Amino acid sequence: MILSELRNYLKEKKRVTLNELVIHFDVDADALRGMLAQWMKKGKVRQLPIGSGCGSTCIKCDPTLTEFYEWVVRD
Repeated sequence: MILSELRNYLKEKKRVTLNELVIHFDVDADALRGMLAQWMKKGKVRQLPIGSGCGSTCIKCDPTLTEFYEWVVRD
């Protein structure tokens, strides 16, 4: 996977969890964090504050993978 694929997915979905990205791209979470960091440095992506949930009260998700990322540039 390359950065442009990640960019395109984020632009389409607007807001995603790290877990969604792991499943969609079949890539290790730490590798994805590194790619997301590149987009964050460019000001295109931001990580939402911890505690930003999906709106559900279930606790099925792995807390280590429930980091939320959002594409912030409107093209």
